[in-house]
Amino acid sequence: MEKQLLDVAIIGGGPAGLNAALVLARARKQVAVVDEGRPRNAVTRETHGFLTRDGISPGEFRRLAMEEISAYPSVSFLEDTAVSITGMDGRFQIETAQGQTFASKKVLFAIGMKDRPLGIPGLAEVYGKSAFVCPYCDGWELRDQPLVIITKGAELMHFAPIIAGWTNRFTVCTNGPDELTDTEREEFRRKRIPLFDSPIRYIDSSDGIVRQVVLESGTTVACRGIFFKPELVTGSDLPRTIGCQITETGTIVVDEFGRSNVPGVFSAGDAASRLHQAIAAASMGAFVAAAINNELNTEAWGRV
Repeated sequence: MEKQLLDVAIIGGGPAGLNAALVLARARKQVAVVDEGRPRNAVTRETHGFLTRDGISPGEFRRLAMEEISAYPSVSFLEDTAVSITGMDGRFQIETAQGQTFASKKVLFAIGMKDRPLGIPGLAEVYGKSAFVCPYCDGWELRDQPLVIITKGAELMHFAPIIAGWTNRFTVCTNGPDELTDTEREEFRRKRIPLFDSPIRYIDSSDGIVRQVVLESGTTVACRGIFFKPELVTGSDLPRTIGCQITETGTIVVDEFGRSNVPGVFSAGDAASRLHQAIAAASMGAFVAAAINNELNTEAWGRV
């Protein structure tokens, strides 16, 4: 990469990072997008809920987005991984796994989240095909079907009423102690929703389509789909390394403009929110890009 001081280094090339790049490009800013090419949603066949792109594959979405952004010459794409960030607001030094280095005035983390393995045999084979994490993204395709919900405790009490908007034919498998109160268990009994706390032995499937969930107790639960609550970690350790505050759920703490506690460092998308939808991430990317541009322009104005 040409040795120049860029305006913004965007770490992550999902919907948030790409939409931020588009907004910054149109604001005549020099931008580099560093992305390793392994997005979390690569396991899914379709992206839903994104106006004009409902049902598009994640790969095709990224291809079209990069094609549009490439019309603006001030944006560069690096298929690489950022491994080190030093410096401070106004001049950060970014180093990649492939040994590239460059400087940037601002940094935007659009690194998303990554799934931590849940240790359920057979889940990887159905994830993104018939097992999903977001009913807003995939509930329509499984409407009125018999489903299994895998989660427990407070998450279950939040999740179950939401899933009920798509189907009332579901069974809860908590894969261990349910972490519910007696009153909460009674609520499921009253609604005639089966609830099993036996550990899951494995998920039986064919070509990615779940057939049944087999429990250690010997119980089998036939179903056509699964919704589960994943365990997530931030898509990169760099924000923590450079001093960004991180919540207990792993998201970067930001203000209403996407600013972290580290001056000059911003975040948008799944890394800074629990609204894990492509259109929400893209929207946040656009908004935070405008905030970054405003900050850059204001600083430039003050130097003249």
